[in-house]
Amino acid sequence: MTNDVIVADIGLLLYPGCQLAAIYGLTDLFRIAGEWTGEVAREVRVSHWQSDDDGVTCIWDSHPGSPHQLTHVIAPPSIIMPDRMAPAPVAAAWMSDQHSKGATLCSVCAGAFVLAETGLIDGRSATTHWAFARQLAERFPKIHLADEHMVVDDGDIITAGGILAWADLGLTLVDRLLGPATMLATARFLLIEPPRQSQRPFAQFVPRFDHGDDAVRASQHYIHAHASTMQGVADLADRAGMTGRTFLRRFRAATGFTPVEYLQQVRIAKAREALERSLTPVENIAWDVGYSDAAAFRKLFQKLTGLGPAAYRQQFGIAG
Repeated sequence: MTNDVIVADIGLLLYPGCQLAAIYGLTDLFRIAGEWTGEVAREVRVSHWQSDDDGVTCIWDSHPGSPHQLTHVIAPPSIIMPDRMAPAPVAAAWMSDQHSKGATLCSVCAGAFVLAETGLIDGRSATTHWAFARQLAERFPKIHLADEHMVVDDGDIITAGGILAWADLGLTLVDRLLGPATMLATARFLLIEPPRQSQRPFAQFVPRFDHGDDAVRASQHYIHAHASTMQGVADLADRAGMTGRTFLRRFRAATGFTPVEYLQQVRIAKAREALERSLTPVENIAWDVGYSDAAAFRKLFQKLTGLGPAAYRQQFGIAG
């Protein structure tokens, strides 16, 4: 053990199928942060913990020799899609035990599924990758999903969204443990942005058609085909042969959206594509996707993506 001040003891959990890039990336990030702390050297102790059927064992330690009292445990992303991730009861039990001893539990992306098995985020806000949010909500319905956020810091539980959001989580912890100056210095050295706030600019609208409700699916197909010319959704119930209340209930149950919200998502998805791939004026794009009022379009676009159309084009546009 060195004579430097150890400010935290962070354990990185290796479970089957986890993303090793996050394990090694976080290890390097915390080491680099320790080199930017100023005259009084402060370091983060990092260890790797392997989970298998027999238990959880420390297999690597940046500061070997002293007993561990983990202050933070991080479940990294999985490179296996959530619907194929095996349950991880051993890892979850170990995380619960560490939490009972005072550790802050963290997850990145699909690592939230391992964290959720502890039951410790039931009734609490948490985020995961936007593409996995529906599966997390279905499997663990007591969690309050906040998947629009890149990082949700709930004190003793911290969750991060995207598969590369381990950098956002790492910098969030550096900010908390070593201060904002060290966090910014670390980010500058690594040539990465400080922790991002929102996943919304990156999230895509992914409609569900495999829900088994043929009438709703036909309505979805109609919306996709006529989104730019529809004057509203009032006639969809009649087309489906249902009362308005029944149609609304079944549509929401099948798609996760009301018909109005679904139409908005379809239109904004088309607008995003136009902003990414063309230099067409925003007013023209608004008209093309079904909005005669450009101001209303801008307001809705900002609400659903977290950015105004011009800012979105600046960040994601590929047109020269």
